[in-house]
Amino acid sequence: MSSEQPVRHIVSLSGGKDSTALAIYLRDRIPDLEYVFCDTGEELPETYEYLDRLEIFLGKEIKKIKARQSFEDMLKARGGFLPSGQVRWCTEYLKIKPFEEFVGDSICHNYIGIRADEIHRKGYISTKPNIIPHYPFIEENIKKEDVIRILEESGLGLPAYYEWRSRSGCYFCFFQQKNEWLGLLRHHPDLYEKAESYEKENPETGERYTWMPKESLRDLRSPERQKSIIQEFERRKTRQQRPESKLALIDLFDAEETNEESCLICHL
Repeated sequence: MSSEQPVRHIVSLSGGKDSTALAIYLRDRIPDLEYVFCDTGEELPETYEYLDRLEIFLGKEIKKIKARQSFEDMLKARGGFLPSGQVRWCTEYLKIKPFEEFVGDSICHNYIGIRADEIHRKGYISTKPNIIPHYPFIEENIKKEDVIRILEESGLGLPAYYEWRSRSGCYFCFFQQKNEWLGLLRHHPDLYEKAESYEKENPETGERYTWMPKESLRDLRSPERQKSIIQEFERRKTRQQRPESKLALIDLFDAEETNEESCLICHL
């Protein structure tokens, strides 16, 4: 019996445009390629629908792996302390650790959808030495317009959530812009209400756990506040001077989308 470690080739999928385009791009280039999606259980319905369509296109199962504990169990264990850009325990425990457990001690070539026009995003996904990262889009000089072309030529196009959101990730992602939170309120009021229920404020101690640093989701419900957010968003669109389209929404948040601080395993 051979004592050599098995070698695996895995594309990490987030349900976003870049990792999806990478899966399509590599499908016929790498034998025995595996497709993996770390399912937090808190994803948008559009994400699951898009992954189902991608699975049909690939003709191969997308393995959906989950953490041992649910988000709610982890949140309860942390006394209601919500994850944030500074303390991203959700990414660590719902995405990275389940992926590392899935890989185990195998030698894993992990293909990551960072594009050639965002090379500064190379960052932490896993530090295990047996997980070897590869960046085919950087190596092949594939940029955003190429990703869009790959998706259009495949017939998949962009995920439906790009009509109102600029990135993949959980419905309550703390990297969302305020206009995107309003998009969640319009398209999935039940999920907005669920996210709102996780927020806690204690007027006596001043302690507050909210998804945004200075504002709660309850505050965002105010018609006056919604109006001001939408007006500011429209002003930014005008300053961009780009035609209204799904791609224009993505471009509008380029500074945030390509932020090297964002959670790579969630947002590619």
